[in-house]
Amino acid sequence: MQYRRFGRTNLQMPVFSCGGMRYQHSWSDLPEKDIPEANQKNLEATILRALELGITHIETARAYGTSEIQLGKILPTLPRDQIIVQTKVVVLDDPKKFLDTFNRSLELLNLDYIDLLGIHGINLQSHIDTCLAPGGILDIAHQLQREGKLRHIGFSTHGPTEVIVKAIETDQFDYVNLHWYYINQTNWAAIEAATRHDMGVFIISPSDKGGKLYEPPQKLVDLCKPLSPMVFNDLFCLSHPQVHTLSLGAAKPTDFDEHMKTLDLIQNADEVLDPILQRLDQAGIEALGESWWRNWQKGLPRNEDTPDRLNIPMILWLRNLVLAYDMTDYAKSRYNLLGNASHWFPGSRAEDATNFEQFRPLLTQSPFAQDIPRFLAEAHELLSGETVQRLSQND
Repeated sequence: MQYRRFGRTNLQMPVFSCGGMRYQHSWSDLPEKDIPEANQKNLEATILRALELGITHIETARAYGTSEIQLGKILPTLPRDQIIVQTKVVVLDDPKKFLDTFNRSLELLNLDYIDLLGIHGINLQSHIDTCLAPGGILDIAHQLQREGKLRHIGFSTHGPTEVIVKAIETDQFDYVNLHWYYINQTNWAAIEAATRHDMGVFIISPSDKGGKLYEPPQKLVDLCKPLSPMVFNDLFCLSHPQVHTLSLGAAKPTDFDEHMKTLDLIQNADEVLDPILQRLDQAGIEALGESWWRNWQKGLPRNEDTPDRLNIPMILWLRNLVLAYDMTDYAKSRYNLLGNASHWFPGSRAEDATNFEQFRPLLTQSPFAQDIPRFLAEAHELLSGETVQRLSQND
């Protein structure tokens, strides 16, 4: 295992973290007696395998159903000074409820303190305001620090880059959990801001939200050779020293194995990555044309400024992935989440994208204004299906 300084926490963070949202029994809170013994044994075997590999960071959340109560059976048996434990509590308007929720996490995890507490889901400006309010979430968190119940405070986010940067620029957080990987590099400006503030940078779900890379289409497999798409993406992320750790949402002990192939490649990452990056770029150009591939994001409106909050950038991006890399299954899973995930995955689907007149005023800054309504309609035809929900309905 390799380790990186996790920003101003000064923790030595393994470049892979053991995420806690795949191995738990249920997304709903259940009493311990209702958790099957086989599932508990699998979770404990997964944690022990992570530690065997040097993955000392274990990350979960109050919103991950039975994850905390199940971890609470094994964490107290481990050397406390050799593990880094992180949990997360969602943004709550009521500071007392936030405190009660944190204390519940601590109780379930069966620990005296948490190394890293994440404010879960700072996705909107109003969430930043709630955190900063006098007597609010951050004041509660600082009091918990003084009491020795937590060591470092950060936040997780699925929000737009500008909101993430604003949260970082408050200089109130020690680390950030965010999305950034090869297929979606939009949040690089937030990573740069975090680096300026000496914050730890944790990448959320690089293999799942980063493209369902455990079930890649053959075209992507061929483009990433000699690496698997999952190892390619890991290496791409870790080739940037500003990135400190990638979350591996393991469901069973063997789920770490493919990722471990990345470690020996990091030292020569550029040499290994360059030909793959060139092939991926060329595939995009061949499928979509160089002008679109290089410039498609220019002048697009935000979803909050469009009729029915249509998420034009997201929909066009998903269409790109289908046409360039055959990533249809991934694109469908994300597209059909639109309209059903609130601020965690905002915006709506392109149900009525052929009506150009409603888009004309919104696309005046785009070099592709005439084409975009047709592309949106095409994306809807390619991707539409039954709407889906986020895994967790607790936040």
